[in-house]
Amino acid sequence: MDISLARTFLEIVRCGSFVAAAERLHVTQAAITSRIQSLESQLNCTLFIRNRSGARLTVDGEAFITHATQMIQAWDNAQRDLPLLKGFSDVLHIGGEASLCTPLILDWVRALRREIPEHSVRAEIGDSSTLMQRVEQGSLDAALVYQPEYLPGLQVEELLEEKLIQVSLPGQPEPYVYIDWGEGFRRQHDAALPDKARAPVAFNLGPLALQYILEAGGSGYFRSRVVQSYIDNGLLEPVNMAPEFSFPTYLVYSRQRESAILDQALKLLRSLAHTNQDWSQRWDPMI
Repeated sequence: MDISLARTFLEIVRCGSFVAAAERLHVTQAAITSRIQSLESQLNCTLFIRNRSGARLTVDGEAFITHATQMIQAWDNAQRDLPLLKGFSDVLHIGGEASLCTPLILDWVRALRREIPEHSVRAEIGDSSTLMQRVEQGSLDAALVYQPEYLPGLQVEELLEEKLIQVSLPGQPEPYVYIDWGEGFRRQHDAALPDKARAPVAFNLGPLALQYILEAGGSGYFRSRVVQSYIDNGLLEPVNMAPEFSFPTYLVYSRQRESAILDQALKLLRSLAHTNQDWSQRWDPMI
């Protein structure tokens, strides 16, 4: 099937009408109509019902959204990956949430290049739901997330058992900095510390909040492994009698896409996750 037909279909879904889709794609309305007619003929079903207000999806049209999205993503991935770089036999696609990008994902990429040099590596940083969707669709081989969805065909494995602990800059515990670690954390945090549910400074990215506190002072919740070296060096201190929250990291991959290379890649990751190292997320070793 011509991939442009799937792109046209999704553009109509986004725009709500054939006319608007034609304008966005810079083609005539007749061309849009012809493409959808061709697509419906190949699928042997009706995808849209056209009316004065635009175009409404049929039940079959609703069902085709997922297939069209997967087709386009697969095609886009193929265009990015092919032709393979000279000297490489394949590509490993891995992903993770932003707060995990350093050091765990960086360490994983280094290990993959060292131990599986015949494979190139493409690392993608995103939010949990997007990463899970891309693993389910097959455009990612594996991903690291904090709050996984349990979907058919996906293996969800707890990789790291970690805690969120409250730390502060010595002698300068104010202001309280609210770091949004996701829905589960928000619910538990706000129940345990209702007076801190609203804060003068808030971030949704841990490394950024950590840098702020180190430079400007304050206190907040961070992954225990990340702040341990700062505590050992006296740059931060644990807040006395502050509640702790469980915050494990999960590895997600498809049970249907097993391969010897992926198994090797996952073994490398598991080994890295249980190695004692500095997880302080300092880009500059002099910080």
